[in-house]
Amino acid sequence: MEEYVMPEKKNRKGVTGKVIVVVILVVALWIFGMSIVVTNENEYTLIRQFGEIDHVISEPGLSFKIPFLQTADTLPKEILIYDLTPSDVITMDKKTMVADSYVLWRIEDPVLFVRSLNSQIANAESRINATVFNSMKNVISSMLQTEVISGREGVLTAKIMENIGNSMEQYGIRLLDVQVKRLDLPDDNKMAVYERMISERNNIAAAFTAEGEAEAQKIRTQTDYEIAVSLSEAEAEAAAVIAAGEAEYMRILAAAYSDVSRSDFYTFVLSLDAAKASLIGNNKTLILSADSPIAQIFNQVEAPKQAEE
Repeated sequence: MEEYVMPEKKNRKGVTGKVIVVVILVVALWIFGMSIVVTNENEYTLIRQFGEIDHVISEPGLSFKIPFLQTADTLPKEILIYDLTPSDVITMDKKTMVADSYVLWRIEDPVLFVRSLNSQIANAESRINATVFNSMKNVISSMLQTEVISGREGVLTAKIMENIGNSMEQYGIRLLDVQVKRLDLPDDNKMAVYERMISERNNIAAAFTAEGEAEAQKIRTQTDYEIAVSLSEAEAEAAAVIAAGEAEYMRILAAAYSDVSRSDFYTFVLSLDAAKASLIGNNKTLILSADSPIAQIFNQVEAPKQAEE
């Protein structure tokens, strides 16, 4: 005989089966979800197995891990900034200054970072603070206050980075930059230091001014000497040229007066020039006495002409 099953029992078995299937699907989805690892572009994903790092995922995207056996942790991959606490530093000339700076850094080796600093950003910042402050203190203590102030545009940062070197690589950290955003004097002695700095700058300016005036006077003296020498040489050369010209003039006159025919002509020309020079104003009439040298010259010229007639 066939066993008779009541409809209610059949319905219960069908519902139970559906519930079991749903539970299995939910568990499967849950396990699948636990195995999916999403890595963002600005982070590292560390896959741990039994507490130890199995591998590191540095590329963004989806990956998988073994559920229950492996866990996933993340570390920042982006550039981080740490603002140091303002602190007092002493220069080589025993001047106290207040330095306020910040550091740009990133995790370069996540495995080494986890093993040395236990994955703690706070531990990393504590190491950075101590390292950068000690380096800054050592660098500034080897510089004069004026050098520290004038080196804020890059020289000071370069020296601090050089002093730090590769010391942070042991923690898987790379320091990208150290910048001093404020370098000031303590409030209790700021005015006294300012007044002393002004006095020192005034003394330096006075010294430079005195050196400049001394150099200017030296240049003026040298220039006056060179001008005097040049004028003396020019005057000597001019005198020599004038003497040569007068000698040539006398030679020409001597040559002219040595010839009787030329002598009378030049005498007559010079007499005309002298007569012309004596005519002043609008009256152009020349009146000469008989014993005047010019009249005698003119008479001498007229006499030969009458004789010829």
